Amino acid sequence: AENIRKMILALSKDLRVVLIKLADRLHNLKTLSAIPVQKQKRIALETSEIYAPLAYRLGMSNLAGELEDLAFPFLHPQEHKWLVKNIKERYEERQIYLGKVKEIVEKNLKENGIAPLKIDLRAKRYASLYKKLLRYDMNLEQIYDLVALRIIVKTVEECYAVMGIIHQLWPPLPGRIKDYIALPKPNGYRSIHTTVFCLDKKPTEFQIRTLEM
Repeated sequence: AENIRKMILALSKDLRVVLIKLADRLHNLKTLSAIPVQKQKRIALETSEIYAPLAYRLGMSNLAGELEDLAFPFLHPQEHKWLVKNIKERYEERQIYLGKVKEIVEKNLKENGIAPLKIDLRAKRYASLYKKLLRYDMNLEQIYDLVALRIIVKTVEECYAVMGIIHQLWPPLPGRIKDYIALPKPNGYRSIHTTVFCLDKKPTEFQIRTLEM
């Protein structure tokens, strides 16, 4: 798969060719159920191993996630049915929920004199969730980041101030506060992670960092 990724990039002297290939693959996946089963699995596997990672490497994470999610039910039909059955809210509903949380956070940060540079929303997709569940023996109770917000601020001091404001709004889950600013990961990753009982007491993860981080 790695060699094919390199080949696609090498052959495509004009990057727009790659973008067209990715768009074409997205369209193909949306009509995948109309073709023979054997061909479905081949296209789904090719998408998961080649096209989605390629999109991710080009910085197109939303497209990469959508490609993986469209391929997932053809690669793991039983696991997909299990996830849909056991996760009450669909991806789109989790996105709407995050939008409501973002409004509350922005209002409270403004009241405390903090203007975030950016707030990103991320609802975990089925394919990504399945990969994580494999590491936790398929135990959904161990997954705390079905929904998450990433808050980018100007300074380290603001990172800690934002965490304090979030904890005033919603109580944190015990043992789910991780300070990778004071103690960075071995690869240099720095950020504050905290999971709180947010709206409707739903566990929601916040990642807080500076633009440099």
